Amino acid sequence: MRAGDGKYRKAEENKGDKTESGVRKASLEKLKEKYPEKFVPEDEIFSNIHAGDRIFIGTACGEPQYLVQAMIKFVESNPKAFFDAEILHVWTLGVAPYTDRKFRKNFRHNTFFIAENAREAVNRGLADYTPIFASDIPDLFKRKLVPVDIALVQVSPPDLHGFMSLGISIDITKTAVENASIIIAQVNKEMPRIHGDTFIHIDEVDFLVPHDEPLLENEASKPSLEAVKNIGEYVSRIIDDGDTIQVGYGALPNAILSNLRHKKDLGIHSELLGDGIIDLMKRGVVNNSRKTVDRDKTVASFCIGSKDTYRYLDDNPAIEFRTIDYTNDPVNIAMNKNIVAINTALEIDLTGQATAESLGRYFFSGIGGQADFMRGAVLAKRGRSILALPSTSRDGELSRIVPFLREGAGVTLTRGDIHYVVTEYGIAYLHGKNVRERAMALISIAHPSFQPWLIEEAKEAALIYKDQAYVPGEKGKYPAELETRRTTKAGLKFFMRPVKISDEPILKDFFYSLSEKTRYNRFLSRREDMPRDMLQDLFLVIDYTREMVILATIEHEGAEIAIGVGQYVILEGTLTAQVALVIRDDYQGQGLGSELLSYLANIAQKQGLTGFTAEILPDNKHVLHLLEKTGHITDKKFSSGVYMIELAFQEK
Repeated sequence: MRAGDGKYRKAEENKGDKTESGVRKASLEKLKEKYPEKFVPEDEIFSNIHAGDRIFIGTACGEPQYLVQAMIKFVESNPKAFFDAEILHVWTLGVAPYTDRKFRKNFRHNTFFIAENAREAVNRGLADYTPIFASDIPDLFKRKLVPVDIALVQVSPPDLHGFMSLGISIDITKTAVENASIIIAQVNKEMPRIHGDTFIHIDEVDFLVPHDEPLLENEASKPSLEAVKNIGEYVSRIIDDGDTIQVGYGALPNAILSNLRHKKDLGIHSELLGDGIIDLMKRGVVNNSRKTVDRDKTVASFCIGSKDTYRYLDDNPAIEFRTIDYTNDPVNIAMNKNIVAINTALEIDLTGQATAESLGRYFFSGIGGQADFMRGAVLAKRGRSILALPSTSRDGELSRIVPFLREGAGVTLTRGDIHYVVTEYGIAYLHGKNVRERAMALISIAHPSFQPWLIEEAKEAALIYKDQAYVPGEKGKYPAELETRRTTKAGLKFFMRPVKISDEPILKDFFYSLSEKTRYNRFLSRREDMPRDMLQDLFLVIDYTREMVILATIEHEGAEIAIGVGQYVILEGTLTAQVALVIRDDYQGQGLGSELLSYLANIAQKQGLTGFTAEILPDNKHVLHLLEKTGHITDKKFSSGVYMIELAFQEK
């Protein structure tokens, strides 16, 4: 490279910047010539606000920061310009100076969703919160139930046809603009031009304020806690290739999205778009090719993300932003087959009621859009609603799974809105379950240190059986690491996992599905019943350090069905355990018994055991053969019509 080439290139780049800037300024100059009444001093613009006016401000990262600050400066310079103005907002992430006490005579803040910087003002009575489904907010503006006098919004520069894009804030912003008496728009070249319902024409805008500034960025923290990562992995099990998904914002949704990178042909129909979804689009995981509605399009209503995400959105035909009364309409959501709505909550009680908006009487966030999506997913064909939440809050001090919601808490999701609940301790399926079954399912995925409390509270409230037993502490902690998926040589795909205290219904169904012969071979007697006290003693309430029960299950329409049960109990004072195995009749002969027994032996060896003992009827030749394959039979005695077998594990 010749000397001076680098300097020349930099000069050319600067020249390009000036040229681009010159073209943009020339365009604005032409607009000022054509629309001089729209480009007036800011004091003149804000003098159009009168006492009692309702002022709408664009949502979240689309907030017109400069306009908000300019309005506050105008009030500071003209303290008697107007009083009792009401600020309308759906989610404040940026500047919110109007909540300051010194402006209490000028502004009253009314939010449809409480963000962190407005939370204390709302709970001190210095600001208002309007609880409402997100999908219903635009109708308030259209019907003038909540009139909009002034709309402060942020737009992209006009195109050759005079259209400007509302960019990353469409949600309720578009409807607010369409129904506002006066529209004040900050023109910002940083605002991406996004396809869909985002455009307004310059003729519709009353005042334009050119001011370029970086858009607000609110990158969700990356998942760091092991609990959050585990939740993401569990949720990914519920999502299938080709599903359309909706997911919220934050570290937990990001953990969920990062666990979907191995999926194929996912679609997006959501109110919110964030960096995690864009990452899946870039990887080709999200291509919307199998969506029922808006095929080949990622559909959302607003974006909270990073600068890179905003660049990706700009003029991207694969992405459309629609107003929130479209994206969040449960009827529209339900038209998407296989839609999965994934949301979180502050608390859920043992009956399946959840709050995402308040902690007792303390207002925390809002109804927002999750009720819309969870209800829409429940109504959709093969739709699924998932509530994902860490089992505890305040660094483990409080359980998020509680006997009953606190007094004053808003019930964001009813008992019928939730299919799955996921914590770091597993998945609870609630749909179609009675109160006792769902209480036990939720207790099984609660933090182990809170499980005894929850069981006692549930007994006291008659939510579960009064004699429900459990093993407290580490001995009763569910060993999730033993969960595994397998496929037999015959092609049978199934799931193996340890038993949970909530498994009574599926074990009862399993027992009564067995033929008389199979029951006789397993229990060495002609047992015709399996009362719950025996179910607890034999299978459900176990000390995982001295015994193990492994279920082999399949899934049908969201329900888990047991097709095999294997168990062992360590014999006191020895390094051996007594083992037993039973396979449902219609799944025998497909290699399931071999897989189950082999897995039990593997777990036992890791516990330091050296072998199994078993009592086998002579006719049960299949199990005899399986034992011979598992290890070396060291002793085989026949007594009282039963073979007594001792087996040593094969060394690995």
